[in-house]
Amino acid sequence: MENDLSSSTLFKKAQALMPGGVNSPVRAFRSVGGSPFFTTRAEGAHLYTSDDRKLIDYVCTWGPAIHGHNDPDIRAALAAALNRGTSFGTPNPDEVKMAEHIVAMVPSVEKVRMCNSGTEATLSAVRLARGFTGRDKILKFAGCYHGHVDSLLVKAGSGALTLGNPDSAGIPASFAAETIVLEYNDPDAAKACFAEQGDQIAAVILEPYPANCGLILPEPGYLETLRSLCTAHGALLIFDEVMTGFRLAPGGVQERIGITPDLTALGKIIGGGLPVGALGGKAEIMDHLAPLGPVYQAGTLSGNPLAMAAGIASLEKLMTLNPYPALEAMGKTIADALRDAAREKGLALQVPQVGSMFALFFAEQPVRNFNDATASNTPAFKHLFNHALQHGIYLPPSPYETCFISSAHSQADIEQTIEVLVNSIHALETE
Repeated sequence: MENDLSSSTLFKKAQALMPGGVNSPVRAFRSVGGSPFFTTRAEGAHLYTSDDRKLIDYVCTWGPAIHGHNDPDIRAALAAALNRGTSFGTPNPDEVKMAEHIVAMVPSVEKVRMCNSGTEATLSAVRLARGFTGRDKILKFAGCYHGHVDSLLVKAGSGALTLGNPDSAGIPASFAAETIVLEYNDPDAAKACFAEQGDQIAAVILEPYPANCGLILPEPGYLETLRSLCTAHGALLIFDEVMTGFRLAPGGVQERIGITPDLTALGKIIGGGLPVGALGGKAEIMDHLAPLGPVYQAGTLSGNPLAMAAGIASLEKLMTLNPYPALEAMGKTIADALRDAAREKGLALQVPQVGSMFALFFAEQPVRNFNDATASNTPAFKHLFNHALQHGIYLPPSPYETCFISSAHSQADIEQTIEVLVNSIHALETE
């Protein structure tokens, strides 16, 4: 028993040592039932578990693994960086190279500040927006998750939503009072909010394609409306592209749609699998950060040389290989197959998809916002998840998360995935 490394034994030990047995809530499988598996290694599009199972992975470490797991180019860059040291506490050359890449690729970014997580990036963006505008209120959207930031963990998505509690204990009411929450895809609500409180709003922050309560796409003209309202009322527009940045295009959603925010939060892919985040935007705004300006932001490991080396390798591979057309084709193939299977069986299923991202909502109508997402048939998703996992396909363990595809997924992987998920849909219909 002492040497038993099965997932069930490891999870039992973990529960005695860590809250819920995990270091991030959604990993606990609470919304899909059962216990989580433990991964011992990952390669390409596959995870290998402590129970000697091989799974086709559509979580991709929640987005960063756009090139697949244990990519040889990223691994080589890490090995070279490791020989030079793990942390310096001083500026290092790769910080400059990373900044050059981000500025060149992301339309909104003239200057960038590296940090250690997407949460740090959004936290810093909000503080900077308040410091730059001299205003206090932040407008966010129900179901958009921006990390566990006090002022933003209100009507949040991701793990908070998965646990059935989209708010959090430990946040003073006075903090929450400075946050305005609206439904996504409701332009009239946004116009009314700005008409009433526009002179108090420091910034609007949103995932331009919300991907933490499933995947929700903006209706035509919606993001343009938000951009116009911010411009007219002197508020900043912040795009949280921690998930979508570099995944849907080199410049993220803002490149695809042609809308330039004032600030952008980034993460995931720019770490190549290591912890990283970044905040970027217009130079006049970014220069309000210390040491030039009065808005304080710092971090011992910001710009860590290992994270920078891995991230640079990840970005340069994107620029060299341009995997986006192939990723889009794979995403469309899966989405179309699932829609067709559901239609044949008379099953209510929505499969929003863009590029290498897709989600599954068991719902009659397209999901436009947080309320639509939470009204979907979550027991049906639970069935599909567990059927898929039993047959070698790992989907996100929550009905409110997004699936990711990597360039390491093969045609055989896609075909096997479609076969398993279509069979799961058929089984749902016959029960």
